[in-house]
Amino acid sequence: MISKKMNEVFNGQVNAELYSSYLYLSMSTWFSEKSLSGFASWMRAQAQEELFHSIKIIDYILERGGSIQLDTIEKPEGDWSSALEVIQETADHEAKVTGLINGLVDVALEERDHAANIFLQWFVAEQVEEESTVGEVVEKLKMIGDASAGMFHMDMEMGKRVFTPPAE
Repeated sequence: MISKKMNEVFNGQVNAELYSSYLYLSMSTWFSEKSLSGFASWMRAQAQEELFHSIKIIDYILERGGSIQLDTIEKPEGDWSSALEVIQETADHEAKVTGLINGLVDVALEERDHAANIFLQWFVAEQVEEESTVGEVVEKLKMIGDASAGMFHMDMEMGKRVFTPPAE
């Protein structure tokens, strides 16, 4: 059985993951409006991944006998000045999410909830990958600068990503 405190913080994380999905969907539409379909596709895959994370947590809460308390999802930003600004915000957001996941691990350890700690290790590893991936995109965009040919090529590369739910 999941403790009241653990159930509460997991519900908070569900909201954070849903917000992340909403934010990335907003970014995807911004890229679409700028005719950067590859970036739009990449951000849509990000949005799908965050939705997957929220459902994974919901399923875990229910499996442990907890209850789900969905909350209001904050309205995300919808306008940026450049692709680099969008991706830099994505990197900053992923760093924030890493902090939230680390906080969940701290609560699991305080609660001596070993099952939650084991469950959360998947998310810890996922955040390492997320920060690394988006950090690489930031660096490439910085290298490209204002070079339209570089942006065209990067957009094509970004469009190759497809969301595939991870094997459990």
